[in-house]
This record gives sequence, structure tokens and C-alpha cells, in this order.
Amino acid sequence: MTAPSVQTCLWFNDKAEEAARFYCGLIPGAQILHIFPNRADPARAFQVQLSLAGQRFTFLNGGPHYTLGPAASIEIHLDTQPELDRIWGALLDGGSAMRCGWLTDRFGVSWQILPRSLFTLLQTRDAAQADRVLKAMMQMVKLDGPALEAAARG
Repeated sequence: MTAPSVQTCLWFNDKAEEAARFYCGLIPGAQILHIFPNRADPARAFQVQLSLAGQRFTFLNGGPHYTLGPAASIEIHLDTQPELDRIWGALLDGGSAMRCGWLTDRFGVSWQILPRSLFTLLQTRDAAQADRVLKAMMQMVKLDGPALEAAARG
């Protein structure tokens, strides 16, 4: 018996393949695993299965019945500020920024672009340090890892 597997399915109006190709070109190690053609129009995808940094997704061209929103987002944890800046800039192109490292890209997908150090800075036993980091983060749109580290130091 095969163990169950879990992956996220995102509903797109008609740009599932375009979004998948964009994300796979942006995120190192990402890949399209399979494209299922639309039977009525074989030149268009019905569904795309992909892997982003080891996390599997299904992108479905389901039509205009549902739309994506910020109640669910994809988090990317990054090691360096230049890496964060690159991913942020590419995803923000044609999209809109929110607070605290959140943005919605041109496909309607919501993302959290986070420095990996944020979690260590917030999980400290030093409550004053965690409060300083949280206050600094709440003032930011795109997160700045070095500024968060400076806030942690006081």
C-alpha cells in the first residue's frame, strides 16, 4: 500500500502553465513535472504539476469561477538579502506589495518572502529582542534581513 501524499492545488483562470514556467525559472531547483493538456484545446494546459523547492503543487486552469487571495500564501525562506531582493522584485513585477514581506504576484498568487534568519530572531528566549524584531518587521513592506538582525541587537 502506498502512503498518502499531500500537495497544494491552486486554481487559475487560464494562466496555470505560464505561472508554472515563470516560477520554475525563478526558484532554483524548481521543475515542471507534468502538463496535462486540455482535451478541448490540446495546445492549452488543463493542469500542471510542478515542484517548487521540493514542495509539490498542482496548478489548474479552472476558469473564472474562483480566484486566489491572500488568505493562503506560499512562503519562501531565503538565506541572503540579495536572494530575497531578486525573488521579491521578480514576483512583485505586475503585482502588489503588502506589509511584512507579503505580496500578490501578477497571477494572483500570494507570497511571503522571508529571510530565514527571521525565525531564529523571533524564537529567542529574550522577549525584548523578539519584540524589537517584530516591531521592526511590522514597519517593513519588503523584509530586510540585516535590519531585522540590527533590531535584534538593539
